[in-house]
Amino acid sequence: MTGEVSFFELGVADAKRGRAFYGGLFGWTFESGASDKGFTITAPNLPGGIHSGDPGAGPYLFFKVDDMDTALARVRELGGIIGDADVEGDEESIARFGRFVLCEDDQGSPFGLHQPPA
Repeated sequence: MTGEVSFFELGVADAKRGRAFYGGLFGWTFESGASDKGFTITAPNLPGGIHSGDPGAGPYLFFKVDDMDTALARVRELGGIIGDADVEGDEESIARFGRFVLCEDDQGSPFGLHQPPA
């Protein structure tokens, strides 16, 4: 497992409003995402995304792993919880962006795992 931060995701109530806000604040550029609920973000140091339907959410950090199934097994072994498997789980999204899984550590703190596309 590598463990470096590989992706960030912003959950907001309205992705179009979020795009206007963060684009205006940081100068980020956006492209249509894998679904009609969000956008990919081109930021200077780290790729990201923004999605709708998540009012009051904070940023999600995703840590890079080489093998998602092995990493998920290790999360369970250490007392963590696996959330929504393959958040962007259709084949086209996985081929384009890789696999993303939301988790919680053994104290309930949220984080994500990201296996980039092959």
